[in-house]
Amino acid sequence: MKAASDPVDLTNCDREPIHILGAIQPIGFLIALTADWIVARTSANVAEFIGLSPEALIGTPLADVVDAKVIHDLRNRTTMLRSPDAVERIFACELIPGSPRFDVAIHMSGGSVVIEAEPASGAQGDATGTMRSMIARLDQCANLPAFFREGARQVRALIGFDRVMVYRFAQDGSGEVVAEAVKAGIGSFMGLRYPASDIPVQARELYKRNLLRIITDVDADPVRIVPERDEQGRPLDLSLSILRSVSPIHIEYLKNMGVAASMSLSIIVDGRLWGLFACHHYAPRCPSFERRSVSELFAQMFSMRLESRERQETVEYERRARDISDQLLGAVASDDALLKDPDWLGDILTHAIPADGVAVWLAGNYAFSGVTPPTEGFRKIVRALNATAAGKVFATDHIASIVPEAKDFAADAAGMLAIPISRSPRDYVVLFRSEMVRSVRWAGDPHKPVEYGPNGPRLTPRESFAEWKELVEGKSEPFTPSELRVAETLRATLIEVVLRLADEASAERRQAGARQEVLIAELNHRVRNILGLIRGLIRQSQPSDEVVKDFVKMVDGRIHALARAHNQITDDHWGPAPMQALIDAEAAAFVDEHERVVSEGEPVMLNPQAYSTMALVIHELVTNSTKYGSLSVPEGKVTISWDRVEGGDLTIRWRETGGPPVVAPTRKGFGTTIIDRSVPYDLGGDARIDYAMDGVEAVFRIPGRHVSNAKVAAGPAVRFPRSSVGHSAPAPDAVFAGQDVLLLEDSLIIALDAEDIATRLGAASVSTAASIDAALDIIEGARPSVAMLDINLGDHTSFPVADRLHELGIPFLFATGYGEQAQLPDPHRGRMVVQKPYTLENVARAMHDLLGLPDAAVA
Repeated sequence: MKAASDPVDLTNCDREPIHILGAIQPIGFLIALTADWIVARTSANVAEFIGLSPEALIGTPLADVVDAKVIHDLRNRTTMLRSPDAVERIFACELIPGSPRFDVAIHMSGGSVVIEAEPASGAQGDATGTMRSMIARLDQCANLPAFFREGARQVRALIGFDRVMVYRFAQDGSGEVVAEAVKAGIGSFMGLRYPASDIPVQARELYKRNLLRIITDVDADPVRIVPERDEQGRPLDLSLSILRSVSPIHIEYLKNMGVAASMSLSIIVDGRLWGLFACHHYAPRCPSFERRSVSELFAQMFSMRLESRERQETVEYERRARDISDQLLGAVASDDALLKDPDWLGDILTHAIPADGVAVWLAGNYAFSGVTPPTEGFRKIVRALNATAAGKVFATDHIASIVPEAKDFAADAAGMLAIPISRSPRDYVVLFRSEMVRSVRWAGDPHKPVEYGPNGPRLTPRESFAEWKELVEGKSEPFTPSELRVAETLRATLIEVVLRLADEASAERRQAGARQEVLIAELNHRVRNILGLIRGLIRQSQPSDEVVKDFVKMVDGRIHALARAHNQITDDHWGPAPMQALIDAEAAAFVDEHERVVSEGEPVMLNPQAYSTMALVIHELVTNSTKYGSLSVPEGKVTISWDRVEGGDLTIRWRETGGPPVVAPTRKGFGTTIIDRSVPYDLGGDARIDYAMDGVEAVFRIPGRHVSNAKVAAGPAVRFPRSSVGHSAPAPDAVFAGQDVLLLEDSLIIALDAEDIATRLGAASVSTAASIDAALDIIEGARPSVAMLDINLGDHTSFPVADRLHELGIPFLFATGYGEQAQLPDPHRGRMVVQKPYTLENVARAMHDLLGLPDAAVA
């Protein structure tokens, strides 16, 4: 025990070894076995349950004590412990023939097999039906507050505790009760906050490993483990124990609250401890082992549903913010002076990230909009920002923490988000949030002085949990992680704008061009991923209704046309693309015999806008012809011709021959609207379509500003046909034939789409992984013969997996939305990179080259 003079602070509780208390609760017993299943330790109360003392058990093979069938079942369960934190359960197990049955849990602790048992309840309910009903009620909740309330209500109905709370952790470790279900007449804890010291660091770590914690009676005497230490002097680690005894400090804490029994269920979201179901009962209570297990499963399902809801909200918010970022880039690209207008800039930025004021610091000049600090205060803030890491967004809800003088203007600007938009000199756009004076309701005074209580000279649990209000001043509403990610997107946009404004010297122009490529690569990456995700969602969600299925096929075909066009115009960094390549791509997607679609015209290039527009128009014409026109019969033919007229405009003619008699459509659908109106509306040109009986004719005029002369005589040949949903263009022969493919991709929908493509190309097996660890496990286990690796995996890259594949001599390629702009490390500098979205054509082409297949294999 520490001397009274030893320093006492919040870390005393954090250092308490709560996982090696050397005792269990008396509701059951514990047996620890050696690797060869000889009893090494037991709890002191084992005789009360199976009639054999610790002295009689220790050193005895477990097979000499319990039934042989039980040994078999326990060993089988042990083999199912696939992770260090896994716990397996057996219900109503007859350990000794003729004796009462037990509910058993088994896990590994160091080198020991730990078996814990408690008397079986005898009531085996329909766990599957119960869980299905509970989750169905959760899914009906319209918003997160209702979701939290329903979760608390379901857990309370399941275990019968007096109070069940949903307790959410803040970033600083403190927590707040965001929902509760409580017995009438005992008061409410809703909205109360608890300091971080109430749940110490090591307790939070245990909550991540052991998802359920039960304390059945705070007055129960703990049962010690015999012997307390092994031959090397080590106590038994009870981190995963379901019966683990309770820290004296925690017992005192619960008694101070009047709680006689408690249970907690961890809520894990995105790998972090989001919060807990905190359950209190004011008399001893022990829910059955089966009910606790169902509760634990419900908490896991609750966590997954919560993660899905939070991600959906984040994705929608960031999508809107990206749209605003694109609008910002487009507006300033046409009018550079807008960047110097703080009112306009503030209006744009605060639609993405709420703020009370915006300040711009550009080359030593500044401008303000809204509520901002005084001029001198802003200068000091900029100097402080210059000391932070360059090129990173910086956010704080307490400016005075880095600029002490900021406390004088905290009422106007207490928090800020600084977006650096250059490196030298340092330029910033800074969003300010005003002070948010608020009253925080704590469950007792979180700043209480140190007391020397019954547990020694450490921070003693609070004796009073009466509501205590704290007035928080000098701080703003914090900036959320989603807002910080949006700020990074805005930073890329603003950097491009600033570089454009500073493009006066040739050196600066080269630098601006390089940064522009990075930005365009980022935008292309985003577009390719979005197109791939949309196509994957459509193709993986095939409905049974034929009408809806036809609609899905039609929409997917249009998206695929845009994806093909995007691939072409981004091959040259978002530059003009050949008209011939557009025709080749659409023809290859629908028609086996290329001579049935004849193209005639001089080599010309279309700029990105015109290329995308004509891709949709040609796609609709080919689709209609395949269904109803010349391409619907073997003898039919389509001729597409074009030429430049005086003034530089491009005239494109579509002519169908050899098809069935044409009947003009009786209704004007969306496809017809695309053909009739896209060129006039989007490009300022003309469009005319004639439904002549002997074949459809169409003429389009594209203004000369969208057209340029081709650098080469012809566009790139389409070597592999691009298939389109609903059409029978044949896939390339099996470039994956006999191959075991590893696919590393962090988006499930895109992974499913790529898996389908690999299967269509003849793969013997496809193993998908979303993370580096999962991919390495597959490599060491299944040992693939070829791999495709998405470069960017959230905050990580796939390069460690690439290193391992290289060591093993397994061929692989990278995939990314960045295409040729992808930055590869030196060991993989020459590796092949497939541009997203995945298509049958680009995967087949890349694998053909990677595996060195002869052309005959893919002809």
